[in-house]
Amino acid sequence: MKQTKKGVREIALDILESVEKNQSYSNLLLNNLIKKHQLSGVDSGLLTEISYGTIQRKMTLDYYLNPFIKQPKKTQSWVINLLRLSVYQMVYLDKVPDHAIIFEAVEISKKRGHKGTSSMVNGVLRNIQRNGVPSFDDIKDDLERLSVEVSHPIWLVKRWVEQFGYEKTKEMCEINLTAPLQTGRANLKKISRSELISILTEEGYDVEASEVVPEAIVSYKGNLAHSESYKLGYLSIQDESSMLVAHALGANENDAVLDCCAAPGGKTTHIAEGLTTGQVYALDLHEHKVKLIKEQAERLKLRNNIKTMALDSRKVREHFNKEGFDRVLIDAPCSGLGVMRRKPDVKYTKTKDDIMKLSSIQKQLLEAAAPLVKQGGRLVYSTCTVDKEENDKVAAAFLESHPDFESDATLSARMPESVQPFIEGHTLQVFPQYFSSDGFFIASFRKKVL
Repeated sequence: MKQTKKGVREIALDILESVEKNQSYSNLLLNNLIKKHQLSGVDSGLLTEISYGTIQRKMTLDYYLNPFIKQPKKTQSWVINLLRLSVYQMVYLDKVPDHAIIFEAVEISKKRGHKGTSSMVNGVLRNIQRNGVPSFDDIKDDLERLSVEVSHPIWLVKRWVEQFGYEKTKEMCEINLTAPLQTGRANLKKISRSELISILTEEGYDVEASEVVPEAIVSYKGNLAHSESYKLGYLSIQDESSMLVAHALGANENDAVLDCCAAPGGKTTHIAEGLTTGQVYALDLHEHKVKLIKEQAERLKLRNNIKTMALDSRKVREHFNKEGFDRVLIDAPCSGLGVMRRKPDVKYTKTKDDIMKLSSIQKQLLEAAAPLVKQGGRLVYSTCTVDKEENDKVAAAFLESHPDFESDATLSARMPESVQPFIEGHTLQVFPQYFSSDGFFIASFRKKVL
């Protein structure tokens, strides 16, 4: 029997199912399926929008569906996901008429289920089309209403409101529902930012200079990873917040730098681009991840400045000399609560326990690397989260237990002007709503000269 070609909505349903059942990462899955089904630019755009959008707004969509589904517990998960996908399009997409969305959903349910399933799907969606979705005003509790409205779990909303207040939390949750733009970093060893913009524009990309980081560009159209400039090593794909780390570290010329937890190598290569004869020792726990760093180093022609090693960074003292590095970076494993726009599934899978476990690993990593910093040298700690437990508290605990270090008051002087107003002493917390970039934390410490 001939395989019929899957439509975009059916592929989106596969993504939703896999994310829910196998805890697959939506971003990796999406890229694989776009390649596998050889989707056109328009279809990949639609697939990205409806699958990410449905995951992003899952709790809101469930609130909308709740009055219309008689027995949600007995309804198969693919049917629930198909209804979420359809309601997402009906509420949030203007381009596609409701009747087309309903027709497509009914066709998919005929293909996957039986007659009873397709008439149930048809009934629910026509009902919603007639009656509209329920109002959030019916939810009396403020935090509960916010949780449903912005589709963030209630424990997280409560936690953030305690840490940052209601307004900041609401802003952050709202921007977490929007799609991020792609940003790239010019490899200044090879090309200036303005030259890169000219070349990409000629290639048909719609790019402009970032207002946040001096070597960054923002892409409004086209995937930079497919550009000729990317192949030639003129640029790397990296978020603007993540680029701030190399600025904070401030390594240059012939510095010896240790980069723990370095894969996939965005920060490693950024640091290396600022060195002449200096070297970055880039470590990661897994061999296959170390390979990713090597590939980037090759592509950017930086292999003379980068040495890689598969190593648990908690064991660095067994491999490197005490006080052997001018600069050490701990870009620690974290809950990733700052990158929800790229990985919308994160908010439903992470728990308070995860945050506590991670903060303990983060402290161990700092503990292990601290002796390797030269006197007068710098240690930078960074995460892509916004939670105080993993950020401010880890940084404060480190200083308290390491009298040989002090807070690095010179951090602000090394940072791009755009972020200076947000720096408090030796730390910087970037919220996603500041520059429409990832949520990120950076702390800089200096080893005292004794």
